Amino acid sequence: MAENQSELMQRILAQMSSGQVPSDIPALRKMMDEMMPLLNADAPKVGATHDGVALRPGVTADVLVPAKPGPHPVLVYLHGGGWVAGSPKSHRKLGLRFAEAGFLVVNVDYRLAPEAPFPAPFDDCVFAVRWAAQNAARFGGDPNRLAVGGDSAGGNLTAAVVAHLATDPSAPKIRAALLIYGVFDFGAFELSSAPGGPQEELATKLRDAMVDAYLGAKRDPSLVRDPRVSPLRAAAKLPPSFLVVGTADPLIDQQKALVAELERAKVPHESVILDGMPHGFVQMEFLPAALEQVRAMIAFLDKRLR
Repeated sequence: MAENQSELMQRILAQMSSGQVPSDIPALRKMMDEMMPLLNADAPKVGATHDGVALRPGVTADVLVPAKPGPHPVLVYLHGGGWVAGSPKSHRKLGLRFAEAGFLVVNVDYRLAPEAPFPAPFDDCVFAVRWAAQNAARFGGDPNRLAVGGDSAGGNLTAAVVAHLATDPSAPKIRAALLIYGVFDFGAFELSSAPGGPQEELATKLRDAMVDAYLGAKRDPSLVRDPRVSPLRAAAKLPPSFLVVGTADPLIDQQKALVAELERAKVPHESVILDGMPHGFVQMEFLPAALEQVRAMIAFLDKRLR
């Protein structure tokens, strides 16, 4: 018998509270697939959804259109999943929340490692932002009001992409970024300690597997200093940014480090650190803080794009 929503929620909460983590990439992909029904349950209604829109060979996006007439501000969303897992479907409800609030959402299905290692996912996301600026009007979007956002690996890709495009005079102007518990410095990420306890070894093993899949097990050591990989090194090029992380998230120090660089460069930003919240919590609407932070991000985008 299939699990109902309540049973699935209880099982996932039990896994979170015990610190259970997958140990390898297939297990991570399986876990995200299993969580999808819960994370996407009771999704809001929007004006229209266009699934699997072709951007270029191998790269698609789900385009989510608000119910009200446009033109709408545009949010290009880059999903999380450790560069090796996830899709617009795993982050569908989150994308729909932004569309419900009046943003045309381009939820990008970039290629994943290890099948497509760096720079393929990064290049796909750069292309997707350019595509959104060129094609948003077809779906009622206003390309002059453009933001990019993402969580976890998608937060890394967001920061890397927007910093990269900021140096290109031909690129669309990105007016805001959402950086949700992202990795911004791979050197520090590789050396960081996983939370203590019986799952520490598994968490470290998974982290190393994700890094090796994305950057290559035999990579040039200098690659982790490339701003396309570690956008902390290009923090001064970021647009006004909203950052959020929880104190139970191993990536909290990544946010603190980026905030320090944004402050040094005088880049406008809002930084939120929430007591007790784990990695991935923004999608977990059974936690009250999840929807609160989605609304905070919407308010931030409203100030920057309306």
